Amino acid sequence: MIIRTREDVAAHVEAAIHFGAPGVVGAELEWLVVDRARPLTRPALVRVSAALQDVGPLPGGSVLSTEPGGQVELSSAPKHGPADAVRSLVEDVDLVRSRLSAAGIAMTGMGTDPCRPPVRLVDSSRYDVMEAFYVRMGQPCTSAGRAMMCSSAAVQVSLDAGTTGSGVQSAGQRWQRAHAVGPALVAAFACSPLLEGVPTGWQSTRQRFWADIDPSRTRPPAPGLGPVEALTELALSAQVMAVCNGTGTCRPGPRGASFADWMASSGPTTAELDYHLTTLFPPVRLRGWLELRYLDMLPDPLWQVAVAVAAAVLDDDRAADAARAACAPVERRWRDAARLATGDAALAAAGLGCLLAAAEALPRMGAPDLVSAVLAFADRYTARGRCPADDVLEAHRTGVPAEALLVGEARVPA
Repeated sequence: MIIRTREDVAAHVEAAIHFGAPGVVGAELEWLVVDRARPLTRPALVRVSAALQDVGPLPGGSVLSTEPGGQVELSSAPKHGPADAVRSLVEDVDLVRSRLSAAGIAMTGMGTDPCRPPVRLVDSSRYDVMEAFYVRMGQPCTSAGRAMMCSSAAVQVSLDAGTTGSGVQSAGQRWQRAHAVGPALVAAFACSPLLEGVPTGWQSTRQRFWADIDPSRTRPPAPGLGPVEALTELALSAQVMAVCNGTGTCRPGPRGASFADWMASSGPTTAELDYHLTTLFPPVRLRGWLELRYLDMLPDPLWQVAVAVAAAVLDDDRAADAARAACAPVERRWRDAARLATGDAALAAAGLGCLLAAAEALPRMGAPDLVSAVLAFADRYTARGRCPADDVLEAHRTGVPAEALLVGEARVPA
């Protein structure tokens, strides 16, 4: 089918949504991998692959993949609730870590590589075209795009799109809520203050990368837009990064042309629209479900708190209402959240509101074992106007080398 109109795009987007009551939770964890003997170099992909070659299907059902800079990603299977999602990921992470450790490779949970420059290790036509697009866009997109691909890592939480209608768990309300709580959660879980050994002035440098990359494909939606309208608008206005054939081989899109421009000329197919949608990177991506993309990767066990809190404030009705109210004063402050994090009193208060609402909700969601971790995080960080990035900065200020942070040999005591 040829895509000719805005209505064609909107209909295709809406047809892909899996409407239904919430409850399924998934997460993707991206880990920086480090050669313990030579932490300033990146382990060769062949070495990482050899360490994991006989790991077999992971016991929790996660799928292993590799990001452009060699980051190891574990993508969980869809699970019923945050407890099962976290439990399965812990099991799989422990197994992968043990195999890599035996090969002298560490897995580190941080939002940016604190010391190594960005180097792409994965060779694919998708990444070739993506990197070339960022170069073509010029600065700051070129540097931010390369760093995003090769020197960043995230916790991405996937949750149900929601129901039809207009209730608290409707797709429209969940879409709005996922964005409303975004700045508060970015601030609470910020963990990427260093780049190439130097403080950047941003608590979540990873979020700064996204702000500096082509905003036609990364910006948050305008207030009030529902999921179909928001993704349709983003898809139409974004430049065409790549055109791919059925074998997965990609070539650059028409220079400077948006998807709307492409529709007005030859007309893309539905398959080409589907691929274009994979090149859009807003804070929350609609993929039939909601993919929250705005959380920095965190060390063990802090990533578990991020997954639990995100699930609770979206999926539990009472936590949803409490979090939305707590975040109302800051719900458009994405840039401040990345730069200041919980050093800003309003963002800290909003983040604390989300954490406390989640702690109350988790027993109702069958996840009482996660409550203590959430409350401990709130006490150590958010209630004190701190975030995990402050641990990294404190270590840096006391003279701990960035490579020691990278291999996980330095931690600031609680």
